Amino acid sequence: MTRIAFLGLGHMGLPMAKNLVAAGHEVHGYDVVPAADEAARAAGIPVADSGAAAVADADVVITMFPAGKHVIAAYRDELLGAAKPGTLFIESSTIAVDEAREAHEMAIAAGHRNVDAPVSGGVVGAENGTLAFMVGGSDEDFAEALPLLEAMGKRIVHCGGPGLGQAAKVCNNMILGISQIAVAEAFVLGERLGLEHQALYDVVSQASGQCWALTTNCPVPGPVPTSPANRDYQPGFAGALMAKDLGLALQAIEGTGTDARMGRLAEQIYAAFAAGSGAGRDFSGIITDIRVAG
Repeated sequence: MTRIAFLGLGHMGLPMAKNLVAAGHEVHGYDVVPAADEAARAAGIPVADSGAAAVADADVVITMFPAGKHVIAAYRDELLGAAKPGTLFIESSTIAVDEAREAHEMAIAAGHRNVDAPVSGGVVGAENGTLAFMVGGSDEDFAEALPLLEAMGKRIVHCGGPGLGQAAKVCNNMILGISQIAVAEAFVLGERLGLEHQALYDVVSQASGQCWALTTNCPVPGPVPTSPANRDYQPGFAGALMAKDLGLALQAIEGTGTDARMGRLAEQIYAAFAAGSGAGRDFSGIITDIRVAG
């Protein structure tokens, strides 16, 4: 049994923490949002009075925060100084590659260990323990983190050294954002050409245009009954989060001088979507903006 401090008990973090408990680990949580702490207590997870208190006796610290600035501040101001020497920090937020490497260097300088392990799979994956983890860090630290990640996910890939888990995540989500826009544009085009949604789905889902954005996250009601389009775009992955992740992709594009014109355009489209009505809707709801724009 491993003693784990889990910081960040929101929609993703709490079910992840619950799966660790179900796997037999001792989990102590903390969140800056009182309602999240109450939800954790209701689930039987002890909640500390502060982040420092949560990590003080932990063997492993897992963080799931909204943005890189929160990770860096928490590491600097509270967590690294309060943890036992040699504590393994698993950073599962989605942050910039440079921020992941900065957090890694901070942890090492403080006498700890660190891997970046962002996730894919959304709230449903967190609840079902079927997340995918993309991990950056040393072979030794990955090996220690692996049993814990396996308690929360079904696919865990060691992508290389520090920051490369975040690199894989930003590349994956750039593909996802671009493909979701392409699928939405195709359905709007099909509508205007007189195609029924089901007919278009039946063709493309078995042809070369097949992709996750179509067969799991279909942006129109009907063909995929479990897609958010059937629930008025209640988010599995909110537009604001896609806009954030594409902003991280744009930062990486500019930092590396990559000619990624589709990535840049997708970032612009989702930034506008999130600035309007799309922030709290599923990112597949971009189809509504495409219809209006046309």
